[in-house]
Amino acid sequence: GVVVMDYVEVARLRGEGLGWVMRREILPNIMPPLIAEFGLRFCFVFLTIAALSFLGLGIQPPTADWGSMVRENANLIQFAAYDIKAALTPLLPATTIALLTIAVNFIVDWFLHQTSGIKDE
Repeated sequence: GVVVMDYVEVARLRGEGLGWVMRREILPNIMPPLIAEFGLRFCFVFLTIAALSFLGLGIQPPTADWGSMVRENANLIQFAAYDIKAALTPLLPATTIALLTIAVNFIVDWFLHQTSGIKDE
């Protein structure tokens, strides 16, 4: 782990306190993986909530949820030959779930790129 890295050992040998080592040496080096993990966990949480609601095990009506919206409108897909708008109705919350997942990943990637110290020319 990060605690056994050379720069942490050097800081300890210099006589730095535990708080200083944590704040100045360890935290800056673990932030990028923590931010990436936060992005993945955030997406996993709302995808799990939507999936459970789609199955009827998650957030119960009357509370609005994307998974329950997809479930309530799923039977409209069978009317695709007669009415294209009815067939697209269940796809709207599903598309919103996908767009939120993609947006969170783009934001996390952008933030990691901004904080990495690598500058574009």
